[in-house]
Amino acid sequence: MKFVINGGKKLEGEIAVKGFKNSATPIIAATLLTEQTCLLHNIPKVGDVLTMLEILKSMGSKQRWVSETSLEIQNGNLEPEKLDQSLVNQIRSSILLLGPMLARFRRFRFITPGGCRIGARPIDTHLESIRDLGAKVEFDGQSGIYEISLSGFKTSEIFLKEFSVTATENLLMLGFSRPLTIKLAAVEPHVWDLARFLEKLGAEISFTGHAFSVNPGKNKSGVIEHTIINDPIEAVTLAILAAAVKGKININGIDAGHLEAPLQKLKEFGVVFKIKENVLSVDGLSSVLRSAKVQTLPYPGLPTDLQAPFGVLATQASGASLIFDTLYEGRLKYIDELKKMGAEAVILDSHRALITGPKALHGAKVESLDLRAGATLVIAALIARGESVLGSVEQIDRGYENLDGRLRELGADIQRIS
Repeated sequence: MKFVINGGKKLEGEIAVKGFKNSATPIIAATLLTEQTCLLHNIPKVGDVLTMLEILKSMGSKQRWVSETSLEIQNGNLEPEKLDQSLVNQIRSSILLLGPMLARFRRFRFITPGGCRIGARPIDTHLESIRDLGAKVEFDGQSGIYEISLSGFKTSEIFLKEFSVTATENLLMLGFSRPLTIKLAAVEPHVWDLARFLEKLGAEISFTGHAFSVNPGKNKSGVIEHTIINDPIEAVTLAILAAAVKGKININGIDAGHLEAPLQKLKEFGVVFKIKENVLSVDGLSSVLRSAKVQTLPYPGLPTDLQAPFGVLATQASGASLIFDTLYEGRLKYIDELKKMGAEAVILDSHRALITGPKALHGAKVESLDLRAGATLVIAALIARGESVLGSVEQIDRGYENLDGRLRELGADIQRIS
């Protein structure tokens, strides 16, 4: 699948932010913790979410869309041995099954999860944590299958070796079965969204410093209803798009409380914007873009998922911008694609790059190397003069719902071709 994009078009209007993929996938996994019916609202219909739903279906999950964005899930009678390992292998988010499957069934057999190729993404933090709890972990190197069993906790406290979002989420879900304190926990907005859902299931959760404490509490009766938060990554990506193409765009459905570091970075780049209630209005015409340092950090710092979008903004900013992704060593590959379009950039090492602007970009044939790089190259193609062909847009579909259709409504010349 490809996008054919003719750049240089005037973009303006309104666009609404969709539900957050990174919040939907752990909460869908957490429905495995209960036999009660769960009604989830604001579900984004993106590749990773739909694959996660299919994984649950392979074990017998009953699912029904009650509206365009609301989904009913009932996990009463599951057969964990029927888990479709080929689907598990497709998405990184499948690692989020570890916590709820061990909490409910005490045993989990799964293949190494897939996902974006953005560098080393080991699951060591997950495995070390559950070993510390008393789990038995066996790995078959030939098949890539892990077999994990956990009959009981031998400790009630876990100290994570890093700020791992998915490890924190897995341990929160595991704590639904036995009391557990998670130290050095990640505190991203989607972690809190999962915590709120677990409280609706009956868990008692408290937080002090960088530690979550989870107590199972009492199982709730009746339908468990929850609304997924909107996507803060998409919100800022759209803001960067507006600034880069010198458009005037209102982005509806933002939560400014989730965006303090990205909004500060937009200011540093010279982007003119204002916030009124839940609307972020970006005035790209009035923005005078200047270089800035982009360094990713755990929340509340700048998220790694916004490193690449800020990288393309740097191509249009006056001066040299240092891009420093502290987490993933494979997340700068998109810069080679930007250079095909005329960007002036140097990759200094596996974590750092220098981008100098402003530089007029031109159309080229490029590839969506991963989810965030794909969205970044869409922005680059919309800036560029002439036609760009962007391949592997299935990567983009994993995290952005109908991005091409929504951008056309703003005036973009973008077509999807099989």
